[in-house]
Amino acid sequence: MLNGIVVVNKPRGVTSSDCVYKLRKILQIRKIGHAGTLDPEVNGVLPIAIGQATKLIELMHEKPKSYIGSGMFGKATDSYDLDGTTTAEEKIVTPFTSDEIISGMKKLTGKIDQVPPIYSAVRVNGKRLYEYARENIPVERPKRKVNIYSYELTQDPEYDPLEKTESFNFAIRCSKGTYVRSLVNDLGEELGVPAVMTSLTRTSSSGFDLSQAVDLETIEKEIDYPEKWLQPIDSFFVDLPQLQISPDQFKRVSNGASIKLNTTYAKVALVYNGHIKAIYQRQGKIYRPEMMLLKNE
Repeated sequence: MLNGIVVVNKPRGVTSSDCVYKLRKILQIRKIGHAGTLDPEVNGVLPIAIGQATKLIELMHEKPKSYIGSGMFGKATDSYDLDGTTTAEEKIVTPFTSDEIISGMKKLTGKIDQVPPIYSAVRVNGKRLYEYARENIPVERPKRKVNIYSYELTQDPEYDPLEKTESFNFAIRCSKGTYVRSLVNDLGEELGVPAVMTSLTRTSSSGFDLSQAVDLETIEKEIDYPEKWLQPIDSFFVDLPQLQISPDQFKRVSNGASIKLNTTYAKVALVYNGHIKAIYQRQGKIYRPEMMLLKNE
């Protein structure tokens, strides 16, 4: 039984669910799930948990995500990307300077209330927003609190004098639930012009980045060598204090019992035979189980 995280380098043109389905067929494993959906036309890091690692999915969502992408001033769509229907166009006669764009980005940095695109999977009264959009049913989109840790211009913008549009490249680090498409649209609103996202790549998620990502074809070719493409469960907890436990302590842990530990950390990863077997949390003078990972080997 495989236990770990596959950091898939998702290509454009396929859904996150497609990747899970294909990986399930390749590995012949049913216990599998991804952390953080990517839109079909967005490529990059898609962490997929396998076996015992599926217990980590909620925790995986909590870690920041990073993106690089591009946008364009002069056009807006209802989906905030190029897949949508054009809702506004405006010729950019005087292009923005880098400083003006950076100033707009700074206003969208920090803890903000964000309205998701109408073409998104956010649920309202049990129905996804894109379903309302396709049926032309008016709906109030709920504001969501998100944290934009950084929103940066990565090179000087480029002006197209023929089309009278201006393109820009950006890098974003943000919390879960953030729609980068909305941040591009909102930047246009800050500057008083239509804006649309033209491309997006996720460079990191759940503590993993593109340097660790593999494509599904590589996994299929290297199916007998999981060490080449499978990240161990332990790698997810690199920031958590780890404590070696004795055989007697492991017996108690295996039964889900509370134990006394010679440490004061609020939360620790308990290691036995070289692998994390449980996450325990301090309650008073003892530690109680928060997550069991007994099959992690």
